[in-house]
Amino acid sequence: MNRLHRYQLADHAILILGILFLVTPLWVVFASSTYPAEYLIRHGLQVIPGDQLVETYWSVLTEKKGFTEQITAARMLLNSMILGVGFAIGKIAISMTAAYAIVYFRFPLGTFLFWVIFSTLLLPLEVRIIPSYKVVADLGLLNSYTGLIVPLIASATGTFFFRQFFRSVPEEVLEAAKLDGAGPIKFFIDILMPLSKTMMAALFIIMFVVGWNQYLWPLLMTTNDDYVTIVYGIKQVMQNLDESRIPEYNRGFALAVLALLPPIGIVLIFQKMFIKGLLESDK
Repeated sequence: MNRLHRYQLADHAILILGILFLVTPLWVVFASSTYPAEYLIRHGLQVIPGDQLVETYWSVLTEKKGFTEQITAARMLLNSMILGVGFAIGKIAISMTAAYAIVYFRFPLGTFLFWVIFSTLLLPLEVRIIPSYKVVADLGLLNSYTGLIVPLIASATGTFFFRQFFRSVPEEVLEAAKLDGAGPIKFFIDILMPLSKTMMAALFIIMFVVGWNQYLWPLLMTTNDDYVTIVYGIKQVMQNLDESRIPEYNRGFALAVLALLPPIGIVLIFQKMFIKGLLESDK
């Protein structure tokens, strides 16, 4: 066995160990979700799936639970999907237009304003959450999809990536568009947007996952179960206010598995465009 072959075996062994390290906890959660809650309390987490798979997941999707027991997991998934998609589309739209203005409209202090935008990365949501909440409350947007999505759509990260991508577009493309009589809006819609498809796909995946996993913001914004997201809903289903009832660990594990499926599906569908978009941003 030559040295190169040994290195390849070692690389594959490391990758397999990494996959097992990541997948094993997920498998344990899935297997445990297929047992009754009483069985889990007596015997702990399980590795082999039980016989309650269909019953557990069907009841989670259709039975109303939560703090007021007025929402199903299916509605939680819908709320998270609306938040994730709106979050991603809003961030892409704002980031693209901001980057377009900075790169192509060479106005005074354009570079300075970009770095001001970029410096907002130093102010995460947790730092500005109280003033953001007050603004949303004053506008009457609590317990609404607008209040969940709009305050979060500004993105310094997205602006940076689109700025880098737009700067990689050859100047000849802009000159050709001018010769064809294309104005700023036509150039943006007909030329830059088609060229940015892979970049938009890459950022859509990142922003969708970020929006899907939001916990603190929906926790503050929603006092109505109709707007509870799946990540926040896991806690609501797991909490037990009645001391005569045992915690429904199987339902909590089932919710955790369901919460994983849409982000994984998005990544699998757009993975090629995701990788291509990130590579193009480095040009």
